Amino acid sequence: MTDDRLTIGKHAFGSRLIVGTGKYPSFEVMRAAHEASGAEMVTVAIRRINSDERSGKNVLDFIDRTRMTILPNTAGCYTADEAVLTAQLARELLHTDLIKLEVIGDAQTLYPDTRGTLAAAERLIADGFTVLPYIGDDPIACHALEAMGCAAVMPLAAPIGSGLGICNPYSIRIIIERARVPVIVDAGVGTASDAAIAMELGADALLMNTGIAAARDPVAMAAAMKHAVIAGRGAFRAGRMEKRLYASASSPMQDLIAARSQA
Repeated sequence: MTDDRLTIGKHAFGSRLIVGTGKYPSFEVMRAAHEASGAEMVTVAIRRINSDERSGKNVLDFIDRTRMTILPNTAGCYTADEAVLTAQLARELLHTDLIKLEVIGDAQTLYPDTRGTLAAAERLIADGFTVLPYIGDDPIACHALEAMGCAAVMPLAAPIGSGLGICNPYSIRIIIERARVPVIVDAGVGTASDAAIAMELGADALLMNTGIAAARDPVAMAAAMKHAVIAGRGAFRAGRMEKRLYASASSPMQDLIAARSQA
């Protein structure tokens, strides 16, 4: 129970919480939330790195890269070609083989384009990337991505930024049971109970951004999510009791009878 590191390709992490960088009220609040979360990996949208007009700094200047690994992502890409090019730019900028692959199929729901994701993943794997694809809660698509050589799969819990929690726990559970690579639940987690449920289902890790960044107190929510992930993972590894339809006494009568007879 003490050796429980998350391994993705050649990378290993002590924390199973991955955080983001968008929607925070300020870079300073983001940095404080990252510290409170205990996360060791942070995802950054390469196409949205802009300089702050007042300070001349961008989001990368507020990430403690001595403690956190940057996971660049291809957010905002709607074709495989766009995603591949963005990933290649990320590798040049950040000197990393890691990429969170996103190929969006619908601008309103931000659901992934499965066909485009598969096409981009194949090309990026061939180019030496460690690919973590954002995908729907579809066991077939997740299996195809794993078979292709993705280092993990990242099924959505709910639409990005919705805060709806785990909408389809049954599909997530099937994906987890069948996968031989880490399953990282991505998108839709709104509060600590959502995080705990995802981890209790057996998810290997959790990626969240809006659930922390859009909270009234992002730093306090980051700390809550840290503990929820730890608790959910601990409960999964401990093995929950079997659910029963009827009551089962905590102090069974047969134990009391046996004690009396021995007395």
